[in-house]
Amino acid sequence: MEIDQIFEGFAKLRVLVIGDVMLDSYVWGKVERISPEAPVPVVNVGHREYRLGGAGNVLLNVQALGAEAIACTVIGDDGPGDILQHQLIERNLSCEGLIRSDRRITTIKERIIAGSQQVVRIDTETDEAISDHERKQLVFKAKELILGCQVVIFEDYDKGVLSPEAIAEITEFANECQVPTVVDPKKRNFLAYRNTTLFKPNLKELREGLKVDFDVKDDAALRSVVQQLTETLDAAGALITLSEHGVYIDYQSETHHLPAHVRQIADVSGAGDTVISIAACCVALGLPPRTIAGLSNLGGGLVCEQVGVVPIDKELLKAEAVRERLLG
Repeated sequence: MEIDQIFEGFAKLRVLVIGDVMLDSYVWGKVERISPEAPVPVVNVGHREYRLGGAGNVLLNVQALGAEAIACTVIGDDGPGDILQHQLIERNLSCEGLIRSDRRITTIKERIIAGSQQVVRIDTETDEAISDHERKQLVFKAKELILGCQVVIFEDYDKGVLSPEAIAEITEFANECQVPTVVDPKKRNFLAYRNTTLFKPNLKELREGLKVDFDVKDDAALRSVVQQLTETLDAAGALITLSEHGVYIDYQSETHHLPAHVRQIADVSGAGDTVISIAACCVALGLPPRTIAGLSNLGGGLVCEQVGVVPIDKELLKAEAVRERLLG
């Protein structure tokens, strides 16, 4: 498949993103004095901005690739929840799977920035598991939406939306419907993601999740650990992001270790969200493992050249894929 055909294929996909959607808040201002109450700076606020965070950034990346992104999550029936829902609507993202809870607060991460310096971050959140009733709502909604989607992304930030029970029910249903499941895990549910299509931890998560240590430069050791991972989880495949050591994929009886592209790194924030979004769309199109890893690796590197959390630029990714002769 040519690169243009791949991106045309992306535009026909509906992608269900299940997990912890959050709200990022940025407060910009100036510091001109120290508080008389304590030895801390007084920030005189200039303006505020709200952005989608957590699984919300995956939604934005999926959308940036040209696919339709659908959020399936539980957020609070509160002010920040209203803002988050408005952010989704404003960006033409589907809220079909949005569940509002009157017993839960919406995760909001507020960054206070003076000039170009972050002074403090304030997190208002809970990592408590959603209630049984909310879990049943989430699973019901996910199953309903899976029927019209080509791939499911589990985007887990350990904030309580995803539980072993929900993961098992949704994965089983997706497998019955022959809809692939792609996972971006965190520590708490790491071993709960059984029978998924593609499991994508980073190196730290892989080491912590399996409680193993190994030299990432030793390809034989890396291959052995990834094989242990896929066998432990009965996963069809795994894509491991290795930071400056590139990516490693074990999928459909193929293994590839691709080096990182040389970049002017400005900010690594959000690179994993870009990788999972590209990988999921590639899996949905049935692309070969090397292409999945290569395009994901390329996209993750490109967003690292940008300051802050930004979704991938589709045209830039396409141009770079051609320049790198990714399919050649």
